[in-house]
Amino acid sequence: MTANSMKLILVAGARPNFMKIAPLIRAIEKHNASPKTSQMNIDYILVHTGQHYDIEMSEAFFRDLEIPSPDINLEVGSASHTAQTAEIMKRFEKILLQEKPDVVMVVGDVNSTLACTLVASKIEYPGARSKTSNLHRRRPLIAHVEAGLRSFDRSMPEEINRLVTDALADLLFTPSPDGNENLKKEGIAESKIKLVGNIMIDTLLGNLQKARTRQTHKKLDVNEKEFAYVTLHRPSNVDDKSTLSTIMEHLDRLACEIPVVFPVHPRTKKMLANYAIACSNNNNLKLMDPIGYHDSICLVEHARFVLTDSGGLQEETTFFRTPCLTLRPNTERPITITEGSNMLTNPGSLWSDIEQLLNGPYQKGKIPGLWDGKTAERILQHLYAMT
Repeated sequence: MTANSMKLILVAGARPNFMKIAPLIRAIEKHNASPKTSQMNIDYILVHTGQHYDIEMSEAFFRDLEIPSPDINLEVGSASHTAQTAEIMKRFEKILLQEKPDVVMVVGDVNSTLACTLVASKIEYPGARSKTSNLHRRRPLIAHVEAGLRSFDRSMPEEINRLVTDALADLLFTPSPDGNENLKKEGIAESKIKLVGNIMIDTLLGNLQKARTRQTHKKLDVNEKEFAYVTLHRPSNVDDKSTLSTIMEHLDRLACEIPVVFPVHPRTKKMLANYAIACSNNNNLKLMDPIGYHDSICLVEHARFVLTDSGGLQEETTFFRTPCLTLRPNTERPITITEGSNMLTNPGSLWSDIEQLLNGPYQKGKIPGLWDGKTAERILQHLYAMT
């Protein structure tokens, strides 16, 4: 790193990563374009691991969020967790040795997050230990955006990714105070932990006007606050025939009360076909292909309630104060429950929870602190101080 420049690699691997990377890129480009100050210029390289390789699930998000095309695409593709992680590590190591960045920034909790962190923590730049070397460090600093989230369920691959990434990272950027507490309990030095707010809200606010102009609910012929928005993709919900059948029965039943808008994830669509689970002919159950980010945000804001197993939608519903039922036994985002509008549910209690939202009073919650659209700016300030 020169006196006035920082070389940064940003890693994106799967769709949720793109939404976290977008505001960081905007903040970097805004900083670099501003009149020069005492702060350094940031030269960033965007690396897409290719963990999500379907154009509809990956490249479309780059277009929608106005992210530049990746500088490097590792094109890893789909595989088992072990094989995918190993392949990312092999390919990313070559990039680090070639580029020698000062900082590697990873986001979220996917396999790419873990794999690139492992490589960056063990790499040693050639000549780094030489007395005549100009290299600032023997390896890059590792910064983790969305650190400290815990479900406390190690059967979830994402939980393993979170634990290992946070144990190795040099800078841990947390979205909420519970993240700080989790990290301190795990023995992470407090000096490494920085409460910066929720990067997903930066993206939401940056795209809110576009989302509102979509008027997606009107195009689907459903009225504001008179429909349910559903997304389901986790194996625990869609890979078991009995569970998926039960969920679909409840959705059929719900569609007799209010319209149900259900963009069907490719995994869910595949399992519905494999199990020959028939959906009702009720026109109020609106099954459709996956939708883009702006359409999704529009539906979250205008829905009566959301039923999901997504992490991101728990945060988005909290911001809009839209009631949310999360079809999972736990969440790594407890602040969406303690302060927000989210509650956990399961197939056994799903219908009674739906009835409560339809018929009874519910707590709308509030927007947590620092979910204000300025998280990326705070992250950059901490990077300057660290480097």
